[in-house]
Amino acid sequence: MLERVFHLEENKTTIRREFLAGLTTFMTMAYVVVVNPRILSEAGMPVDGVLFATCISAAIATLIMGLWANYPIALAPGMSLNAYFTYSIVLGRGVPWQTALGVVFLSGLLFLLLTLTNVREQIVNGIPNCLKFGTAAGIGLFIAFIGLRNANIIVANPATFVGLGKVSDPRVLLAAGGLILIAILMARRISSAILMGIVVITLAGIPLGLSHWPAHFFSLPHPSGTFLKLDLRAATKLGLAELIFVFFFVDLFDNVGTLVGVCEEGGFLRDGKLPRASRALLADAFGTMFGALTGTSTVTSYIESAAGVAAGARTGLGNVVIAALFLVAMFCAPLVAAIPAYATAPALILVGALMCGAVARVKWNDFSEAFPPSSPWWPLPSPSASPPASASASSPSPSSSSAPAAAAKSAPHLGPQRTLPPPLRLPRLRIVNPLPPDRQIIRLPVVAQFPRAP
Repeated sequence: MLERVFHLEENKTTIRREFLAGLTTFMTMAYVVVVNPRILSEAGMPVDGVLFATCISAAIATLIMGLWANYPIALAPGMSLNAYFTYSIVLGRGVPWQTALGVVFLSGLLFLLLTLTNVREQIVNGIPNCLKFGTAAGIGLFIAFIGLRNANIIVANPATFVGLGKVSDPRVLLAAGGLILIAILMARRISSAILMGIVVITLAGIPLGLSHWPAHFFSLPHPSGTFLKLDLRAATKLGLAELIFVFFFVDLFDNVGTLVGVCEEGGFLRDGKLPRASRALLADAFGTMFGALTGTSTVTSYIESAAGVAAGARTGLGNVVIAALFLVAMFCAPLVAAIPAYATAPALILVGALMCGAVARVKWNDFSEAFPPSSPWWPLPSPSASPPASASASSPSPSSSSAPAAAAKSAPHLGPQRTLPPPLRLPRLRIVNPLPPDRQIIRLPVVAQFPRAP
């Protein structure tokens, strides 16, 4: 039966190899079971419900990819789209998370319609590769910024908007140590490097009182907090149409880029095209819609699937193993709730850094290729929330406005504010070339500014 469904001999693989490859892929992406509920919980969503939605949507989408498309590519809620869901839509724009789930569902419905009509493939083929690479890098910068902020490595600064946090903060030290640990493990090609790093950082914080030991390790799933809580009526408002487009735009590049990259490594491409591409694209469409119904952000393909392909995965049989492991992880809600934000921050930083690697494929010596990739970086949303009312109340009065004071009003208030002294403006200087007049080349007036010592 397995041979008839997955064509093991045709793809020159075995059941044992597919099982081990599926286990490898799950271990490399198991951090999503921890990180996704942690991120979405900041939007006010219950951790238990998000954990259930994360695991069940990942299992369903991965099964569809394996059984229907027969590709060893796992799917789960995307690490870029969950950050955009939480920090830009819910916290940044004040949209209720129930309405945001409705937006995710509508974007998944749009994925489905465009995939069935082959419009999605035509859109992807018509977009320049340089823009795809730039979009991936811009999202990577956004994720890494969130990780640095969650670790308190960077904090809000009224003068420069972003400043360096306190090095003496134990959370900063643990996050920095975890970042180095995970980087070393990844350099040694240990498949579960990110998950191991998160566990080590959490355990190290228990003696310091920064994290706690869970009362119990397993519990029954509690999906009622997010199951069928989406608000489709509010999501259909005209003002939210742009959000639907953003989810569609990001997932369009993310999913197709991952498919092409993993399938190229596995040798699945034929003349540069992916056989059964429509079936593979439908997997994330169904996964996104199912995830929104159960309570999570957009589901997409994971680049960590390349680890399974490198371990020998050539069919969708490995996806069956991955889906089964996700279903088992559904019962680990107490463990997930015990993991603090600073422990998952290194995972976000490293995942964001890896996504930035796509920019290396841009032809920077050609300006027509170099300019478009930078355009997705300009409108990147800030993951910081707006300052509280007390911050504006304590800010300087309009009569004493200055550049630093204006920056203090618009920057998030995460610490004590300070006002920098005005810069010292030096007199205008004229630099004259000492050569004879007939050989002088340039006369350049210069205005220099230096900060006055406080």
